[in-house]
Amino acid sequence: MENSRRKFIKQSAIFAAATYAGTMGMSAKSYGRIIGANDRVRVGVVGFSDRFKDTLLPCFLNHNKELNFDIVGLSDLWNYRRDLGIAHLKEKFGHDIKACRNNDELYATKDLDAVIISTADFQHALHTIEAVKANCDAYVEKPFAETMDDAKAALKAVKATDRIVQIGSQRRSGENYVNAAKFIQDGKFGPITAVDLVWNVNQPGRWRRPDLVAKLKEEDIDWKRFLLNRPNEAFDPRKYLEYRLFWPYSSGMPGQWMSHQIDTVHWFTNLKHPRSVVANGGIYTWKDGRRNWDSMVAVFDYGQPNAEDGFQVTFTSRMQNSVGDVGEVYYSNGGELNLITNKVSPKGGLKEREAAAMGMKANLLPEFDLSKTEIKAATGANMGGDSLTSGHMRNWMECVRSRKTPNAPVEAGYSHSIANIMTNAAVRTGAKSTFDESRQEVIANGKVFKY
Repeated sequence: MENSRRKFIKQSAIFAAATYAGTMGMSAKSYGRIIGANDRVRVGVVGFSDRFKDTLLPCFLNHNKELNFDIVGLSDLWNYRRDLGIAHLKEKFGHDIKACRNNDELYATKDLDAVIISTADFQHALHTIEAVKANCDAYVEKPFAETMDDAKAALKAVKATDRIVQIGSQRRSGENYVNAAKFIQDGKFGPITAVDLVWNVNQPGRWRRPDLVAKLKEEDIDWKRFLLNRPNEAFDPRKYLEYRLFWPYSSGMPGQWMSHQIDTVHWFTNLKHPRSVVANGGIYTWKDGRRNWDSMVAVFDYGQPNAEDGFQVTFTSRMQNSVGDVGEVYYSNGGELNLITNKVSPKGGLKEREAAAMGMKANLLPEFDLSKTEIKAATGANMGGDSLTSGHMRNWMECVRSRKTPNAPVEAGYSHSIANIMTNAAVRTGAKSTFDESRQEVIANGKVFKY
């Protein structure tokens, strides 16, 4: 086991260097972009969504006065939500906010420094490209991308600039998750043998917006601009407002929920994506016209490419019974690392009697608290300024000033996108999905998965 531990530490270091090579340095251009402590950072909002209003904005307001950040403009395609957003922001900031019908108008704003992007799932990558091309830093909600074409284009666009892009994977700014990453990467946990991820709710209205759907008329939005590069479809207010239920505007459970949890697997192990995924899902209870599933299970094979080492990750999610709630548990031969209780323990580890039967020694982890205070990711529709997101927003704001790499750089979003797309491909094709490293493409049924 000591040899395995040394191997794990060595491989983790190698992959850490490979994954983040080139992202930690600061070019001369980056230094030139550092904003002075007394300079106000002018921020635009791309999309007045529930996520922005109920979570991202309260978190921004936790830090904006101290760090001298201000919101100066808002872009939203729907006049109704645009008007609501402008009124809400005027109330919060006490000054006029520029109302923009689209992102072209927003980026025409003089001296805009940064944007917060919280739009439909399939738009995040493309809106990131717009932001960095407009010379703006960006806080970008997850999922980063729902297709590999979008993911590759956005990664390339960001890497061609010195923009600070923070992906909305807020676990990377939580004390408990940071301590878990260190515990595993320091070799104290031993080789990971399995990971169980779960995200269950009992909410027939989750991702539904019937009152808003009744308000939306085609003449009130730019439907073509909303679709961006997705196949042309007739106007449908449900797809505009309830996009999380409809592929190819969202993958649903993988993009919304799994992207948070699978990101911790990549972060803790320094692996960039699964080796393969098998998955199944269906619409079993909420038969309301949705295209995306209300229950699913995915099984991932993780490890070094073309090697016999590795471990299995399972992700299960359902929308008709909340038993199990939201949780992440990592297992090794010596016990578990539980991000529900925020404790490392010898639970399930190799005990003395069982070890002795094979001439081995017991392997039991010590008790260890990942955090002295309770830290739990918020999961409700109205989440408020939860501590994880607040810390993540602050990290982005500080990095906008310092030009340092944020906690969840664009590479993190690219990696979780690969896992999401592989899962989506596995469910929709019924075949095991893999990742072609040379082409950077997801393969299922022997074909590149697009939609």
